[in-house]
Amino acid sequence: MNPSTWIWLIAFPLVTSPLVYLIGRVVSRVAVTAHAVAISGDGTLTLGRAGQTSVSHGIKNPARWVALSILLLTFIPMILVWQQSAIGLPLRYQYAMISINLDGISLIMATAILTLGTLATLFSGAYLQAEEGQEKFYALFNVMISAMLGLVCAADLFNLWVWFELMAIASYMLVAFYSTQRASLEASVKYLIQSATGSTLVLLGIALLYSQTGVLGLDQIQARVQGGGIPVYILVATSALLTIGFGVKAAFVPLHTWLPDAHSQAPSGISAMLSGVVIETGLVALLRSVGVLIGGVHGWGELLLAFGAVNMLLGNLMALRQTQVKRLLAYSSLSHMGYILLGLGTAIAFNSVEAAQGGFFHILTHSLMKGLAFLAAGSLLYALYIAKGQHGPLTTADLAGAAHRYPWPALCLSIAVFGLGGLPPLAGFMSKWQIFTAGFNTHNPWIIGLVIFAALNSVLSLAYYAPLVNLMYRGEASTAVKNGKAIPFSMILPLLLLAVAIIIIGFYPTLVNGLTGPAGLSLIQLLGTK
Repeated sequence: MNPSTWIWLIAFPLVTSPLVYLIGRVVSRVAVTAHAVAISGDGTLTLGRAGQTSVSHGIKNPARWVALSILLLTFIPMILVWQQSAIGLPLRYQYAMISINLDGISLIMATAILTLGTLATLFSGAYLQAEEGQEKFYALFNVMISAMLGLVCAADLFNLWVWFELMAIASYMLVAFYSTQRASLEASVKYLIQSATGSTLVLLGIALLYSQTGVLGLDQIQARVQGGGIPVYILVATSALLTIGFGVKAAFVPLHTWLPDAHSQAPSGISAMLSGVVIETGLVALLRSVGVLIGGVHGWGELLLAFGAVNMLLGNLMALRQTQVKRLLAYSSLSHMGYILLGLGTAIAFNSVEAAQGGFFHILTHSLMKGLAFLAAGSLLYALYIAKGQHGPLTTADLAGAAHRYPWPALCLSIAVFGLGGLPPLAGFMSKWQIFTAGFNTHNPWIIGLVIFAALNSVLSLAYYAPLVNLMYRGEASTAVKNGKAIPFSMILPLLLLAVAIIIIGFYPTLVNGLTGPAGLSLIQLLGTK
């Protein structure tokens, strides 16, 4: 593969992010000044910071269109990567000590990240049109996307940690976008403290491993581990530090406490990214870093299975208690991380390509379904509150009768939550089914019991998804719905595209075999067992 294609894919959103900020800043300031001068000529406006703020709410910021154009252009190298990957994976590019690796895992993750990121950018235009600092939002959004693309392709610990930190820093700032709201700042500080603690543990793990091996390349580390030159206690300590550190970002229970606040207080486009791809990117970082240590550390697959069981149960139980829609969806992400861990943990413990493929299949479908759920909820939040200049939480009671006035967002939210609940023939059912089938094929009574436990949890999730849908279609219209504003088509279009994708993949799951198959095989190859 031509390395320039690779570099363009990873770096293009990052290096152009200052352009997003500058164009948005300059054009919006010029427009605000011109508009303010025109009004002041009538004697109705006194210029000043407060005056500029009020006027700026009526000015459309071009940063969204610049950011969206950049992401659409990034699909050009993405398409080239898809085409060139057909010659065989993995493909590696080395520059000095920095290694990037295109394998099945990075391919499926890059597809999910870029697709959901582009749709979330399109969605956020109307959602944020009355907010200040949009140029900062879109610039940081592209930085976060680029960092995730770099992270999933990293093949050395230094490179991986740098991209991980860049992703984390951008996401901290985006969670705190509503900087004048106390709840938003509180959520961001909690996210910052817990994620920074996790990052410190990751850095300690990398330092400990480097002190023993003298190398940072994942392949080189794996060769030394398999050669038996590293004490077992060092490998165990390193694995523990990396699992806890990356487990914070991947929302492993009990390292998850930042998640419900961050997801619920961030703008809905960021909520969709956090739940749809950010926590999964943290999991990929964990798989890459600890995966090369498997030759000297046993029982890691079983540990992931244990985390998966706890995530499934606690996520569902906490979601049952929620009255705020975005918090409900945030807790359900814990549960779905449990299904992913069930597939990947089974793959690691039993060397099962089928289970690995099912785990990555659920990563893909979860990114689509949870992205749709947060964006659909965000469109209703916009109509009922944000378009009227309010920032109250969207509660389940607010959604009563929403389907009668907002049929498309209600339908898309219903498709998303029923897919998350595992109802056939939607995509979520298909990915869960593959995980369950792989578990039964191990013929291990403990894994079979865990699969049954997971299936029961899937049924349990309908206890909070189904009432939500029932309320939208059968409930009497709430006051918020009666007084709601119209939803622009630019917010509806991403919902329809995601809903169609969920339905099509549900009916034809083999369409994504070209992504899930190489991803599952890459995980087994990463472990050095095949």
